[in-house]
Amino acid sequence: MQQITATRSESQILATNKVLRNTYALLSMTLLFSAATAGIAMVMNLPPFNPILTLVGYFGLLFATTKFSNSGLGLLFVFMLTGFMGLTLGPILNFYMATANGSQLVMTALGGTGVIFLALSGYALTSRKDFSFMGGFLMVGILVAFLGGIAAMIFSLPLMSLAVSGMFVLLMSGMILYQTSDIIHGGETNYILATVTLYVSIYNLFLSLLHLLTAFAGDD
Repeated sequence: MQQITATRSESQILATNKVLRNTYALLSMTLLFSAATAGIAMVMNLPPFNPILTLVGYFGLLFATTKFSNSGLGLLFVFMLTGFMGLTLGPILNFYMATANGSQLVMTALGGTGVIFLALSGYALTSRKDFSFMGGFLMVGILVAFLGGIAAMIFSLPLMSLAVSGMFVLLMSGMILYQTSDIIHGGETNYILATVTLYVSIYNLFLSLLHLLTAFAGDD
Protein backbone atom coordinates (compact mmCIF):
# COMPACT_ATOMS: atom_id res chain seq x y z
CA MET A 1 0.00 0.00 0.00
CA GLN A 2 2.80 2.43 0.89
CA GLN A 3 4.54 1.64 -2.38
CA ILE A 4 1.35 2.33 -4.34
CA THR A 5 0.87 5.62 -2.48
CA ALA A 6 4.48 6.61 -3.13
CA THR A 7 4.08 5.77 -6.82
CA ARG A 8 0.96 7.91 -7.06
CA SER A 9 2.74 10.75 -5.28
CA GLU A 10 5.65 10.56 -7.70
CA SER A 11 3.24 10.52 -10.64
CA GLN A 12 1.48 13.62 -9.32
CA ILE A 13 4.80 15.43 -8.86
CA LEU A 14 5.86 14.55 -12.41
CA ALA A 15 2.51 15.71 -13.78
CA THR A 16 2.72 18.98 -11.84
CA ASN A 17 6.27 19.63 -13.04
CA LYS A 18 5.15 18.99 -16.62
CA VAL A 19 2.31 21.50 -16.31
CA LEU A 20 4.73 24.05 -14.84
CA ARG A 21 7.28 23.57 -17.61
CA ASN A 22 4.65 23.75 -20.34
CA THR A 23 3.01 26.79 -18.76
CA TYR A 24 6.21 28.80 -18.46
CA ALA A 25 7.39 27.78 -21.92
CA LEU A 26 4.08 28.80 -23.51
CA LEU A 27 3.92 31.96 -21.42
CA SER A 28 7.37 32.99 -22.64
CA MET A 29 6.38 32.42 -26.27
CA THR A 30 3.09 34.30 -25.94
CA LEU A 31 4.78 37.24 -24.23
CA LEU A 32 7.33 37.45 -27.04
CA PHE A 33 4.60 37.16 -29.66
CA SER A 34 2.53 39.81 -27.91
CA ALA A 35 5.57 42.10 -27.73
CA ALA A 36 6.10 41.60 -31.47
CA THR A 37 2.50 42.51 -32.34
CA ALA A 38 2.68 45.50 -29.99
CA GLY A 39 5.85 46.60 -31.79
CA ILE A 40 4.12 46.26 -35.17
CA ALA A 41 1.18 48.35 -33.93
CA MET A 42 3.60 51.01 -32.68
CA VAL A 43 5.57 51.15 -35.92
CA MET A 44 2.35 51.35 -37.95
CA ASN A 45 1.13 54.03 -35.52
CA LEU A 46 -2.26 52.36 -35.22
CA PRO A 47 -4.96 54.45 -33.53
CA PRO A 48 -6.31 53.35 -30.14
CA PHE A 49 -8.74 50.46 -30.40
CA ASN A 50 -12.39 51.11 -29.66
CA PRO A 51 -13.00 49.91 -26.06
CA ILE A 52 -16.07 47.92 -27.10
CA LEU A 53 -14.13 46.26 -29.94
CA THR A 54 -11.32 45.46 -27.51
CA LEU A 55 -13.69 43.84 -25.01
CA VAL A 56 -15.54 41.87 -27.70
CA GLY A 57 -12.26 40.66 -29.21
CA TYR A 58 -10.79 39.77 -25.83
CA PHE A 59 -13.78 37.89 -24.45
CA GLY A 60 -14.47 36.21 -27.80
CA LEU A 61 -10.92 34.88 -28.11
CA LEU A 62 -10.86 34.02 -24.40
CA PHE A 63 -14.02 31.96 -24.84
CA ALA A 64 -12.55 30.16 -27.86
CA THR A 65 -9.29 29.48 -26.03
CA THR A 66 -11.16 28.06 -23.04
CA LYS A 67 -13.48 25.96 -25.21
CA PHE A 68 -10.61 24.35 -27.14
CA SER A 69 -8.07 24.32 -24.30
CA ASN A 70 -7.82 20.52 -24.47
CA SER A 71 -7.01 20.40 -28.17
CA GLY A 72 -4.45 21.74 -30.59
CA LEU A 73 -6.81 24.57 -31.51
CA GLY A 74 -6.32 25.88 -27.99
CA LEU A 75 -2.72 26.76 -28.84
CA LEU A 76 -3.86 28.61 -31.96
CA PHE A 77 -6.42 30.62 -30.04
CA VAL A 78 -4.05 31.45 -27.18
CA PHE A 79 -1.65 33.01 -29.70
CA MET A 80 -4.53 34.81 -31.39
CA LEU A 81 -5.63 36.15 -28.01
CA THR A 82 -2.19 37.31 -26.89
CA GLY A 83 -1.40 38.68 -30.35
CA PHE A 84 -4.62 40.68 -30.32
CA MET A 85 -3.84 42.02 -26.85
CA GLY A 86 -0.41 43.02 -28.13
CA LEU A 87 -2.01 44.98 -30.95
CA THR A 88 -4.23 46.83 -28.49
CA LEU A 89 -1.18 47.55 -26.35
CA GLY A 90 0.77 49.22 -29.16
CA PRO A 91 -1.32 52.43 -29.39
CA ILE A 92 -1.37 52.69 -25.59
CA LEU A 93 2.43 52.51 -25.47
CA ASN A 94 2.71 55.16 -28.20
CA PHE A 95 0.51 57.43 -26.08
CA TYR A 96 2.73 57.01 -23.02
CA MET A 97 5.93 57.28 -25.05
CA ALA A 98 4.78 60.71 -26.25
CA THR A 99 4.79 62.04 -22.67
CA ALA A 100 7.80 63.48 -20.90
CA ASN A 101 10.21 60.68 -19.91
CA GLY A 102 7.78 58.28 -21.58
CA SER A 103 10.37 55.69 -22.58
CA GLN A 104 11.84 55.69 -19.07
CA LEU A 105 8.39 55.22 -17.52
CA VAL A 106 7.58 52.35 -19.87
CA MET A 107 10.86 50.59 -19.10
CA THR A 108 10.38 51.14 -15.35
CA ALA A 109 6.88 49.66 -15.51
CA LEU A 110 8.18 46.75 -17.57
CA GLY A 111 11.02 46.11 -15.13
CA GLY A 112 8.69 46.41 -12.16
CA THR A 113 6.29 43.93 -13.73
CA GLY A 114 9.11 41.46 -14.30
CA VAL A 115 10.42 41.79 -10.75
CA ILE A 116 6.96 41.35 -9.22
CA PHE A 117 6.17 38.31 -11.37
CA LEU A 118 9.48 36.59 -10.69
CA ALA A 119 9.35 37.37 -6.96
CA LEU A 120 5.78 36.15 -6.48
CA SER A 121 6.21 33.07 -8.67
CA GLY A 122 9.46 32.24 -6.91
CA TYR A 123 7.83 32.63 -3.51
CA ALA A 124 4.92 30.38 -4.45
CA LEU A 125 7.27 27.75 -5.90
CA THR A 126 9.71 27.70 -2.98
CA SER A 127 7.26 28.07 -0.10
CA ARG A 128 4.69 25.73 -1.72
CA LYS A 129 1.97 27.48 0.30
CA ASP A 130 -1.61 26.92 -0.74
CA PHE A 131 -3.19 30.20 -1.84
CA SER A 132 -6.48 28.65 -2.95
CA PHE A 133 -8.27 30.60 -0.21
CA MET A 134 -7.70 33.77 -2.27
CA GLY A 135 -9.83 32.57 -5.20
CA GLY A 136 -13.19 33.99 -4.18
CA PHE A 137 -11.74 37.30 -2.99
CA LEU A 138 -9.80 37.75 -6.24
CA MET A 139 -12.82 37.06 -8.44
CA VAL A 140 -14.99 39.56 -6.57
CA GLY A 141 -12.17 42.11 -6.46
CA ILE A 142 -11.49 41.85 -10.19
CA LEU A 143 -15.19 42.28 -10.98
CA VAL A 144 -15.43 45.37 -8.76
CA ALA A 145 -12.23 46.85 -10.21
CA PHE A 146 -13.39 46.11 -13.78
CA LEU A 147 -16.72 47.87 -13.23
CA GLY A 148 -14.94 50.72 -11.46
CA GLY A 149 -12.60 51.12 -14.42
CA ILE A 150 -15.53 51.32 -16.84
CA ALA A 151 -17.24 53.93 -14.63
CA ALA A 152 -14.02 55.96 -14.38
CA MET A 153 -13.66 55.91 -18.17
CA ILE A 154 -17.29 56.82 -18.89
CA PHE A 155 -17.52 59.64 -16.34
CA SER A 156 -13.89 60.82 -16.69
CA LEU A 157 -12.91 60.32 -13.06
CA PRO A 158 -9.08 60.46 -12.90
CA LEU A 159 -8.80 59.80 -9.17
CA MET A 160 -11.06 56.78 -9.44
CA SER A 161 -9.03 55.57 -12.40
CA LEU A 162 -5.87 55.76 -10.27
CA ALA A 163 -7.60 53.88 -7.46
CA VAL A 164 -8.63 51.17 -9.92
CA SER A 165 -5.04 50.87 -11.18
CA GLY A 166 -3.85 50.47 -7.60
CA MET A 167 -6.47 47.77 -7.05
CA PHE A 168 -5.37 45.95 -10.20
CA VAL A 169 -1.73 45.95 -9.09
CA LEU A 170 -2.73 44.18 -5.88
CA LEU A 171 -5.28 41.88 -7.54
CA MET A 172 -3.00 40.80 -10.38
CA SER A 173 -0.19 40.16 -7.90
CA GLY A 174 -2.59 37.99 -5.93
CA MET A 175 -3.66 36.23 -9.12
CA ILE A 176 -0.04 35.32 -9.92
CA LEU A 177 0.32 33.78 -6.46
CA TYR A 178 -3.03 32.01 -6.76
CA GLN A 179 -2.43 30.55 -10.22
CA THR A 180 1.12 29.38 -9.48
CA SER A 181 -0.07 27.76 -6.26
CA ASP A 182 -2.97 26.16 -8.11
CA ILE A 183 -0.56 24.49 -10.52
CA ILE A 184 1.76 23.31 -7.75
CA HIS A 185 -1.07 21.72 -5.77
CA GLY A 186 -2.68 20.06 -8.79
CA GLY A 187 -5.71 22.32 -8.99
CA GLU A 188 -4.84 23.47 -12.52
CA THR A 189 -3.73 20.74 -14.90
CA ASN A 190 -4.29 22.56 -18.19
CA TYR A 191 -1.22 24.57 -19.14
CA ILE A 192 -3.10 26.59 -21.79
CA LEU A 193 -5.59 27.92 -19.24
CA ALA A 194 -2.78 28.53 -16.75
CA THR A 195 -0.85 30.48 -19.40
CA VAL A 196 -3.83 32.67 -20.22
CA THR A 197 -4.39 33.52 -16.56
CA LEU A 198 -0.75 34.44 -16.00
CA TYR A 199 -0.55 36.38 -19.28
CA VAL A 200 -3.62 38.46 -18.47
CA SER A 201 -2.26 39.08 -14.96
CA ILE A 202 1.07 40.30 -16.35
CA TYR A 203 -0.65 42.43 -19.01
CA ASN A 204 -2.92 44.19 -16.51
CA LEU A 205 -0.13 44.51 -13.94
CA PHE A 206 2.09 46.25 -16.49
CA LEU A 207 -0.59 48.69 -17.64
CA SER A 208 -1.62 49.49 -14.07
CA LEU A 209 1.97 50.16 -13.00
CA LEU A 210 2.53 52.32 -16.08
CA HIS A 211 -0.59 54.34 -15.32
CA LEU A 212 0.44 54.89 -11.70
CA LEU A 213 4.03 55.76 -12.53
CA THR A 214 2.93 58.29 -15.17
CA ALA A 215 0.47 59.89 -12.76
CA PHE A 216 3.03 60.16 -9.98
CA ALA A 217 5.51 61.63 -12.44
CA GLY A 218 3.00 64.38 -13.13
CA ASP A 219 2.36 63.38 -16.74
CA ASP A 220 -1.18 62.04 -16.43
